[in-house]
Amino acid sequence: MSSHSEISLYFHFPFCTHKCPYCHFFVLPNRAAYRESFLPALLKEWELRLPLIEGRKIVSLYFGGGTPTLFIEGIEAILERIRPNCEITVEANPEDVTHDLISHLKNLGVNRLSIGVQSLDNTLLKHLGRNHSAADAHLAAHTAHRAGIENITIDLMYELPHQTLESWKETVERACRLPITHLSLYNLVFEPHTLFHKKQSSYAPHLPSPEESTEMLHYACDHFEKVGLCRYEISAFGRPSIHNSGYWRGREFLGYGPSAFSYMEGKRFRNVRNLNKYIKRVEEGAPPVDFEERLSPLASLHERLAIGLRLLEGIEMEELPPSTEKLLYEIEEEGLIIYKKPHISLTERGLLFYDTVAEMLVLLD
Repeated sequence: MSSHSEISLYFHFPFCTHKCPYCHFFVLPNRAAYRESFLPALLKEWELRLPLIEGRKIVSLYFGGGTPTLFIEGIEAILERIRPNCEITVEANPEDVTHDLISHLKNLGVNRLSIGVQSLDNTLLKHLGRNHSAADAHLAAHTAHRAGIENITIDLMYELPHQTLESWKETVERACRLPITHLSLYNLVFEPHTLFHKKQSSYAPHLPSPEESTEMLHYACDHFEKVGLCRYEISAFGRPSIHNSGYWRGREFLGYGPSAFSYMEGKRFRNVRNLNKYIKRVEEGAPPVDFEERLSPLASLHERLAIGLRLLEGIEMEELPPSTEKLLYEIEEEGLIIYKKPHISLTERGLLFYDTVAEMLVLLD
């Protein structure tokens, strides 16, 4: 588990040139008026929450969105106020990556770049509504590396409409040749309130079969392993991200900006998903929160179990309640976990059916 003195910070910059049809995040059109009104509010929120991080060791900063590279002045403003010696990640789209941009980010202290590649198949990129090509993604990774960012991660998606096993194999092989240190692998989820969700019935006949999806996953895991991108979490390969690992290890984090989540002192809370309401709240000197939840001790314990099991190394939990131990033995009998007190980890079968394991755990309370 993480030290209580450690904390991570996340900054949500919601601006995009367009919204991808599968995206469920809070994003806004990239308009100057929005950016100009957002920055003073973000800095006000930073001031309001300074007491929460006083005396804490900041171990990671993450600028996400949206597209943070569309709002460089926001990154500059935050890093002018804090210069931690830690992992600092910025998300970027391939079509926006230039040598000058990356050099500027590096001079600001950024040492990790997350590139939203999603696919290296041009036809699938069009289906996903992306603005870049496979060649753009290839160039972005090499440009960032040449500009001095040594820690580069990319996102890839599978189980996509019209995606074949052969096209997936080609994407995996091309990804393995990129100068990256980390890769996040996501299967497509038809999130509510997205264009993909509205069209789900028309996409369904064109999705890979469950057998093909499983083969896609195994192929990717095997090939990533061969080039040193070892799987350390269900969807993550390579050099572990300090920021993301904090989520799985229970490290506290603060989120800034509209829709950003936080977790502190056993309570999780979310900022309002509306720019005007967000601005109004912070101008009034109030936390811009529209949702908060404190789980019962038992529910919190089970959530930590479920989240910690995402790590392939598993999790160690001392002195579990008898009801929790009984449940763990039942899950072990299903062949989904290995429980050797105090250590708990997923089996190979459990990796494939992690959602089932998580559901069995978090619904206990």
